[in-house]
Amino acid sequence: MFNKVLVANRGEIALRVINACKELGIPTVAVYAEPDAQSLHVRFADEAVCIGPANPTSSYLNIPSVISAAEITRADAIHPGYGFLAENPSFADVCDACGITFIGPSPEIIRLSADKCKTRRRMESLGICILPGSDGAVGTVEEAAEWAGRIGYPVLIKPLSGAGGFGMSAATSADELESAFETARRESQAAFGCDEVFVEKLISNARHIEFQVLVDQHGSAISLGERECSIQRRHQKIVEESPSPALDAAKREEVGRAVERIMTEIGYTNLGSIEFLMDEQGCLYFLEMTSSIQLEHPVTEMVTGIDLVKSQILVATGAPLGDIICKPIKLRGHSIECCIHAENPTDFMPSSGKIQAFNVPGGTGVRADLACYYECVIQPGSDPLIAKLIVHGSNRGEALQRMSRALEMFIIEGVQTSLPLHRRILADPAFRSGRYNENLLDRFCAKPSLIRQ
Repeated sequence: MFNKVLVANRGEIALRVINACKELGIPTVAVYAEPDAQSLHVRFADEAVCIGPANPTSSYLNIPSVISAAEITRADAIHPGYGFLAENPSFADVCDACGITFIGPSPEIIRLSADKCKTRRRMESLGICILPGSDGAVGTVEEAAEWAGRIGYPVLIKPLSGAGGFGMSAATSADELESAFETARRESQAAFGCDEVFVEKLISNARHIEFQVLVDQHGSAISLGERECSIQRRHQKIVEESPSPALDAAKREEVGRAVERIMTEIGYTNLGSIEFLMDEQGCLYFLEMTSSIQLEHPVTEMVTGIDLVKSQILVATGAPLGDIICKPIKLRGHSIECCIHAENPTDFMPSSGKIQAFNVPGGTGVRADLACYYECVIQPGSDPLIAKLIVHGSNRGEALQRMSRALEMFIIEGVQTSLPLHRRILADPAFRSGRYNENLLDRFCAKPSLIRQ
């Protein structure tokens, strides 16, 4: 087991990792930017090190500062959470070079997942259906237009690297292509420091479904079921559930075996996700591979009974899968997660200030992963995700009723939040029936968008 784990993140995911380490008896180190000095992850870690000012580039993304904090505190492992450095292969390389265990897949796998075109080709070679798209990066709008003509509109212009849905731009016709191309390049450069983009077919009325897989260092893999992540805004997932209402048991088994095979064949280790788009005919197409834990992981934990963060840590120590999970995995009931953001629920503009009233719902089957508390201050420019509300029920109907009840009892005053939007989603007939897709939020938003994650 590790002697000490440094958590290279902030907010609810940092606190989630600290909780897992505490239950495993592992001391933890929190790193924080100056405005986060009073954050819960700082309060509950065994040690804390300030690594810079508010700008993430100078703190949470500053690799020398993070490594220095690990060396000063003698941490022998780093858990990156999600976002920030979690999918940065250079950071994983530096950890290896410094003799610090990176709790996640190898740098080579992270590089593969970061190059979307390379990953697409690899998946196609393994027999997985991919969306029509360019063979690699397209350098000019003329080249993009040539590929769009072959594929057929609508198309997406997507960053070659990076994650999180940033930098994508849709074109529904040739008239929109140049603007989409330039927008994607500009946003990709700003988000990822690279303006390379490629062209991919955009599927209308698609569903976003991802499979969670855990792989040990001895070549054993196990699928932990799927998550439905079709409710998105600004390319960010805001409501997730497991299992997906769109898959039956036979399809779940078929795809689960396929993703287990994929992960072992490419040499993946630790926790990862294979993400798909499902069209209106029920066909699944590979979208991307995510090489870190994801914010929606709690719904998988609720239906499997498996602590994914503990599993990550144990796999990183070299523990075999058989010592971590009892097979076979059977999904129990249904789980739904709502990601609560500090923002205006109609135009999604960020909201900041001090929380002046705060009540977290409880009761059977209700869980809250959060980093906010009464009288805490939501800083301007910080990550707007302040809480994740998760419920579990014996079936989807019970989970829907439980989430509706929990949302009504969740009180956050002093800042605007997305709670009213979540209540509308839970009451929406299409969502309640399970017959929805990535366009559901268009009815709720002032500016509908074709762009998907």
